[in-house]
Amino acid sequence: MTGFTIILLFLLLITLKLPIAACLGIPAFLYVWIHVIPISVVSHRMVNALNSVPLLAVPLFILAGNLMNTSGISDRIFRSARIFVGRMKGGLAQVNIIASLIFSGISGAALADVGGLGNVEIRAMRDQGYPDEQSAAITAASATIGPIFPPSIPLIIFGTVAEVSGIQLLIAGIVPALLITVALMLQVAYLARKNNWPKDSADPNWRERFRILSSSLPAILAPVILILGLISGTFSPTEIAGFTVFYMILINLLFYHELSWKSLGSIIRETLVSTANILFIVSAAAIFAWVLTVEQLPVTISKLFLSLTSNPYLLLLLVNLLLFIVGMFMESIAAILVFTPLLVPPLVSLGVHPVHLGIVVVLNLMIGLITPPVGMSLYMVSIVSGVPVPKVIRAMVPYYIPLILSLLIVTFVPSLSTFLPSLLFRK
Repeated sequence: MTGFTIILLFLLLITLKLPIAACLGIPAFLYVWIHVIPISVVSHRMVNALNSVPLLAVPLFILAGNLMNTSGISDRIFRSARIFVGRMKGGLAQVNIIASLIFSGISGAALADVGGLGNVEIRAMRDQGYPDEQSAAITAASATIGPIFPPSIPLIIFGTVAEVSGIQLLIAGIVPALLITVALMLQVAYLARKNNWPKDSADPNWRERFRILSSSLPAILAPVILILGLISGTFSPTEIAGFTVFYMILINLLFYHELSWKSLGSIIRETLVSTANILFIVSAAAIFAWVLTVEQLPVTISKLFLSLTSNPYLLLLLVNLLLFIVGMFMESIAAILVFTPLLVPPLVSLGVHPVHLGIVVVLNLMIGLITPPVGMSLYMVSIVSGVPVPKVIRAMVPYYIPLILSLLIVTFVPSLSTFLPSLLFRK
């Protein structure tokens, strides 16, 4: 049983729509059985994959996102964003993007953004006459900012697999996330004029604005505190996650008072289920990657890539094309776990900075969350909005343009990703 046979079996199981952990685990266990490898080796590899301090950030960020969704913080972020950009043409669509940027500074995940802010955003846009499919499309597109702007669960997982500094990866995501935000806002400005989208009808006076902002300030300060903690070196990724949970509980106790013991129990159960799903995939991917390494597939793939071209930018373009196709069919965390060990060696050997590569990989796969047929954000926003997935996809088409342009700019201008980490961690 060769490495390529394992990959083909994995792809076959994917097409049969088996759970992704099974798709990773079954080929690996078959290899172990055929080659009479002691089962203790398998269990050791799987357990060791989870024995990682950076991975502790994953359940903590999931918990923080769930706390936000339950305690009214999402609604406060949305109302505060309306004050700043609501009176622009297509104001609520712009609010949607700004709110996603603020929310992403706490949740670290696209699906948390869609689930947390989606109800509030789509309901408000519906009340002001926006077509539901447009509201859903903007919500899904803006949610791609979440996994790029720190904190980011996918970047933490990439750093763990690629053995790259999680802090540098998180800081590297700041400028690309702001680039995506501006690109989406420009596209919305164009569509708002073309389709005559309304300005926000809400026009609070200065006293009301002060009240809204003062109520939202503790939540808005969260990403500011986290980024300052990252830049100053005060927090590691895991410490940031722990502080975020503490901060969410603290502002609920001191300011919002919307978190009950009953809801907290429900939040913890939901967090445990989500965490178990992700970590089961991580452990299955660990044994899958180990089997591929035993078969020297990463070395073979490296030689294949290097035989095609020695130009790192052409190679990055090929990787982008590969990941774009992968993202259409494969869940993003699983794709990071499977493809990172295969892609990092050849690109780094040609001089591609691993931090830059991490941003490119994650941004590409986050676009995969809004591309059919397996775009999880499409299905999530369809559930939230009640709009059928095909209608959401048709409305999404204009938003692929700024996202793909942002991906290309980030790919071919490495300094956008590496400037801040290089400045802050200069030796």
